[in-house]
Amino acid sequence: MAENSKKVVVVGAGMVGVCAASYIQRAGHQVTIVDPNPPGEGASFGNAGCFNPSSLVPIAGPDTLKRVPGYLLDPLGPLAIRWRYLPKIAPWLLRYAYAGASADRVARQAEALKSLISQSLDALMPLVKAANAQSLVRRDGILVVYRSEASWQADARAWEIRRRNGIKWDDLNVDELRQFDPSLARDLIRAKYIPGNGHTVDPHGLVTALADAFVADGGRIVRVRATGFDIENGRLRTVHTSGESIPADSAVIATGAHSKSLAAMVGDRVPLETERGYHLMVNNADAMPRVPTTDAEFSFVATPMAAGLRLAGTVELAGLDAPPNWQRSRMLLARAANLLPGLPTALPEDRLSMWMGHRPSLPDSLPVLGRSRRSADVFLAFGHGHVGMTAAPYTGVVLADLVSGRPAPIDLTPFRSDRFRGPF
Repeated sequence: MAENSKKVVVVGAGMVGVCAASYIQRAGHQVTIVDPNPPGEGASFGNAGCFNPSSLVPIAGPDTLKRVPGYLLDPLGPLAIRWRYLPKIAPWLLRYAYAGASADRVARQAEALKSLISQSLDALMPLVKAANAQSLVRRDGILVVYRSEASWQADARAWEIRRRNGIKWDDLNVDELRQFDPSLARDLIRAKYIPGNGHTVDPHGLVTALADAFVADGGRIVRVRATGFDIENGRLRTVHTSGESIPADSAVIATGAHSKSLAAMVGDRVPLETERGYHLMVNNADAMPRVPTTDAEFSFVATPMAAGLRLAGTVELAGLDAPPNWQRSRMLLARAANLLPGLPTALPEDRLSMWMGHRPSLPDSLPVLGRSRRSADVFLAFGHGHVGMTAAPYTGVVLADLVSGRPAPIDLTPFRSDRFRGPF
């Protein structure tokens, strides 16, 4: 090891953990990833696969809060709550409402997200090149489509936030939209095309390729579960696992929706929740959008992938342990047929596959990123919510600086773990 090299354990082998491990390794440190599962098999496996620097508008906002009652009236709508889980999640929902109730708070949250995701693709591509995974990444932009002037106007505030934060897009009228993608429904009246965004055609394959490159460069991945930390006088000595205990000078907690208990062990009590996301994969799809396309009315994304058409984007609040409600996956096919008329509304089971995963969510749509309270050697990097794929590469850049003893390249104040103190 180099003179200033540290032994670093990254807990978590999702997109955030693998990007963090890769950038910390590039900074000259000896890095071990620990996770009981293979790389990329958590939330990274089933997401929509998009890299969206435009996704800086917090999920909680005045316009979203207005829509929540309507969503909850539809058991298969974009948002569902298992009512048995309501007492447990009620404090989180209060924080969520508080975070989105003020336009000023939402504006500050958007500026913080911008700092973390504006350079996402630039930070991703060196890792992709090193992994020889360029075929898995597209930089063709994304599309957001609308069926009515009312829905177009309902999103005006969000697009104004994006404009103020430097996001560029093209407004497409009916004719321009049909020329851009003839496969889309004829009742769509407007669209926004964001050329600065991108996507992967295989999220799991991409994380696996990045992890393989990390190992080829001297990194280590151990299939065990982290169970605790040995900290003496504020200094980390060891990361305990279900197998070996691993000596460490620094550690990163990046286990997504499963990070809450580990964070508490190092003194940080964080209101982390899981937004359970569902997807439906259509193999040999009869219709495919040109680029990832968000249906504004139905709040889902249709993404062209190597294995077929991925339909993703619903939210269910039910905790980590409740069984899946596969109707939330199945209903996406009918939604997609409204977007892509060439897609049948019914298909044989052997052409469909369903998935449910745990999106790590904090009430203000910002992750926790920075040092833990108990030890300056343990870093927190979780709660990226809907921007996990997008924010992961630059999160890795930030962590490499912190682990190396350099100042963070962005202001980490909005991402502090103790920002939730007090009633809200």
